[in-house]
Amino acid sequence: MRRRRRRRRRRSCCAFLRSAATAPVGADRAGEAPGSGRGVPRLERAAHIERLRRDQFDILVIGGGATGCGAALDATTRGLSVALVERADFSEGTSSRSTKLIHGGVRYLERAVKRFDRTQFRLVREALRERAVLMRIAPHLSREVSIFVPLYRHLQTPYYLLGLKLYDRLAGRHAISASRFVRRRAACERFPQLRVQVDRELTGRRLRGGVIYYDGQFDDSRMNVALALTVAREGAAVANYVAVVALAHGADGRVIGAQVEDRLTGDRWRVSARVVVNAAGPYADRVRQLETPQAEPLLRVSTGTHIVLGPRFPPPPIGFLIPRTEDRRVIFMLPWQGHTLVGTTDVPAEVHDDPVPSAAEIDYLAAHTRRYLNLDVAADDVRAAWCGLRPLLMHERDAARSRSAAAARDHRIEVSATGLITAAGGKWTTYRSLAVAAINRAIAVGGLPARGSGTRNTLLVGGDDYRDDAADRLADRFDLDAATAGHLASAYGSAAAQVVASEADRVPLVAGHPQVAGEVRYAVEVEGAQRVMDVLARRVRLAFVDPAAATTVVGDVAATMATMLGWSDEERYEEVQAAIRELREMQPHP
Repeated sequence: MRRRRRRRRRRSCCAFLRSAATAPVGADRAGEAPGSGRGVPRLERAAHIERLRRDQFDILVIGGGATGCGAALDATTRGLSVALVERADFSEGTSSRSTKLIHGGVRYLERAVKRFDRTQFRLVREALRERAVLMRIAPHLSREVSIFVPLYRHLQTPYYLLGLKLYDRLAGRHAISASRFVRRRAACERFPQLRVQVDRELTGRRLRGGVIYYDGQFDDSRMNVALALTVAREGAAVANYVAVVALAHGADGRVIGAQVEDRLTGDRWRVSARVVVNAAGPYADRVRQLETPQAEPLLRVSTGTHIVLGPRFPPPPIGFLIPRTEDRRVIFMLPWQGHTLVGTTDVPAEVHDDPVPSAAEIDYLAAHTRRYLNLDVAADDVRAAWCGLRPLLMHERDAARSRSAAAARDHRIEVSATGLITAAGGKWTTYRSLAVAAINRAIAVGGLPARGSGTRNTLLVGGDDYRDDAADRLADRFDLDAATAGHLASAYGSAAAQVVASEADRVPLVAGHPQVAGEVRYAVEVEGAQRVMDVLARRVRLAFVDPAAATTVVGDVAATMATMLGWSDEERYEEVQAAIRELREMQPHP
């Protein structure tokens, strides 16, 4: 899918996008865009692929999601030479489709207490520690969020209040704020849309009050892109759209690299490394089966669907948790990107590239929203819907259970007889601890000389020199409205000024949304975007909140990218059609 340029001039956002694409930006030093601190690296794909072809590496990481980028970053901070390849875009799969929470998991804590389950208890405690790390190393991409749990029975009050106090206690010095009980009147003032009486078969009582507790929230795919940029900044060779087609073995039978294919050009070559780490998320078993076709799976996969509600449902001031549905799940309603995010479901699934939410899952989430809110959620209120694959670790006791919700969000490191290291399971909050464990094992297996992990204190790109008043400073410096400045500050942190360097950059991408034209240029020039949906879905996030609005600018974005990447007219047409198809799948009622 590549190369060439050509397009008509016209007075609209597309014209501004064109000028933004061709505006010179300069660099502080080779491969880095100007900025504060250590600079922002550019994911110049051609240069990184040249290194993948030429260099010998200590570690090759397969997978550019949270775990893969986390493992690559951990290895670079130990002084190792690292290559990372991703078969699609960074965070194209699971890592861009989470519930956007950095959390210990109140559901897992409840299960740990009820079942005396040490695995779940350890997972919660580890996740709460990692929550603090993640919020520290990416201050622009993460924030505190308060979540309200409505209670409809007298006995629920001590049950949930004591449980959430235990949640606070497990966090220790990393606790955000103390959980507290809220009486019914105060609860109704905070949530005027909240139903006082819900279905009796579900709760059996009227609203008694609720508990407010505190967790972290983040932008998952922006975090993943920041990780990839940080990996590049630390010296790794990083490339998206490079797929592993076979593993390479030495004379002694041990894995010493991989045969890879550039999915944009079709070129194939071998990447050589002393150790290979398989961090392919839901695809981890497929990588294992490249070596051992009959390998027993480490994972069971489920899909989780989320919906985003339209303007009749403005984002709540705090989050909202339905603690128990009739099928024993939990559902969150959260403020995210200026909208209301509702999720998630948990349905057993097979691994495939483009999971699409079913009408039944969308209706399930809408029905539970209607059950607890006075406002009826009509079909056209669901502005966006999307789902992702969860790589759930398969325990022996889970194999006999049909419900994927019973599977643990634990992780495991496996080393094959030929030395292939697989990091399986986990979740976003604990990506870093899984990455550390994987690299610890890689160092031992490969006999690599390395120091200790440094990722606990490694600020991600955009987090260095970030200030709490960044949005105000951007607004003053570039004459931006508050919504646009807030969006840029939270998405790019200390690098935000580079995104709006020229007047053309500051033109709105689409009316009614805070994204600007400069983000398209920056996504391609700095963040390694290669396709239209890389920009609209995983860089500017517009596809996830308003796919209909994103559809209106597909042609403009494709024209800008065609100029920057040298696409032919045919390639540009194919990109437009592919993006429109994907965006249509994210619209429940296109």
